[in-house]
This record gives sequence, structure tokens and C-alpha cells, in this order.
Amino acid sequence: MVTSTYASAPGSASTAVTGADPSWARLYRIGGVCAGVFVVMVTAGIVLAVAAPAAPTEGGEATLAHIAAHRSLYVVQQQLWLVPGVFAAVVYLSLFPALKHLDRSLAALGAAIGGGAWALTLTIPTTTTGAPALVHLSDQFAVAGPARRLALATAAETLIAQNRTTSVVGPLTTVGLLLVSVVMLRGVFPRWVAWLGVVAGVLGIAAEALRTVVEGFYVVYGVLLPIWMAAVAWHLYRLGRQRVIKT
Repeated sequence: MVTSTYASAPGSASTAVTGADPSWARLYRIGGVCAGVFVVMVTAGIVLAVAAPAAPTEGGEATLAHIAAHRSLYVVQQQLWLVPGVFAAVVYLSLFPALKHLDRSLAALGAAIGGGAWALTLTIPTTTTGAPALVHLSDQFAVAGPARRLALATAAETLIAQNRTTSVVGPLTTVGLLLVSVVMLRGVFPRWVAWLGVVAGVLGIAAEALRTVVEGFYVVYGVLLPIWMAAVAWHLYRLGRQRVIKT
């Protein structure tokens, strides 16, 4: 008979995790690696956002000129905000089999909402700090005549406005985080990881709802999210490396 209790793999610290489905061990490992990549990319994005020259906060013409002057850096920044969505979607996919025995309904909702929302971020042309499409507009702006420049600057201001507008995708990522963290309170992951996710989820929802009013929530949420994801990366990978006890 195969029990649902894991025993640590040789050379790893002793730990017991009861109930997680062992047949998904490879997905747990993949999810752990993806969570780690997410943390690295988001952290690099945060560092660049702090260290790089500040972009204009308004004005299409000024924004396009700034992008032209820092084109490569801007492209890297935008990719560091967009690409992690792919890895986050896989993380949520791997969390479902790890948590489904605790609460199948909430685990499914959290994984579907969180994973789906992060995947949808790739279809949204803005990243809250800019937009990849602005690079194309900037390239055209640099060689355009006065009349054409006015049209390009107007198009850029439209994208800038979208950056400041809360879409459904942002709040859904925080709702997914909150749901899976609530399930984590019941087991598999340490309670501190679960509570960290709950706090990050609540602050994230508040940050999205109050984006145009209070920016402080977003700063705290932006710090807590990669910390939570790093903890999930470690525990998911360890979960995937453990073997099933056979009796």
C-alpha cells in the first residue's frame, strides 16, 4: 500500500508532508523551478526600476523621447515585467495537485484564477510601468515629421492612460494568491508561508483597487509577492524531490 506521507530524499533535511498527491512530483519540481525564475526576473525588474533613469510620468512626446534615449534598457525592463507571467501560471498549475486534498474547490479556484490571470498578463499591452508597443512608437517618432509625431505622441498617451487604469487581470492575480494561501493554512506548506500569502493577497487587492489613490500598498505588495514566491519555490521543489513511503 502507498501512503500519502512523503519521506525526505537522501541527503535532504527530514520533513513530513501529509496528503499531497505524490504522482505529481515532477510537476512540483517544475513549479518550484518556475517560481524561482519568477523571483529572479521580478527582482531584476525591481532593481532596474530603481537604478534606471526615471521615465516621464506624463506626456506622450516626452515618453517616446525617453524610450529612444534608453531603448535597450527599456526593452529589458518591459520583458522582465511580462515574461514572469508564464512562469507564475505554471506555479499555480503545480499548486493545485499539492493542495487539492485540503480543499478541492478553493484549490481549483485559486489555481485557475491565479494561473489564468498571470497567463492573461501576456495579452495585455501594458505593464503598469510602460508598454512594449511604446518601443515601436518611439522608433517611428524618431524619424517622423512634425504632423506624424503629434499622432504618435497621442497614441503613446493612450497607452500611458491604460497603464494607470485598473484592469480585471491585476486584481485576479491577487485574488488567486489569496485563495491558494487560504488553502495553505490547512497544511502542506508552513503556516508562515500561508500567512505571508494571505497578507500579500489582501494588500494586493487593496493596491489594485486603490491604484490611482494610494501607491504605498503597491510598493509593499510588490515586495511581499517575490518573497512569497521564493518560499513557494523552495517548498514545491522539496516536495517534488521527496519519495513516497511504501508499506
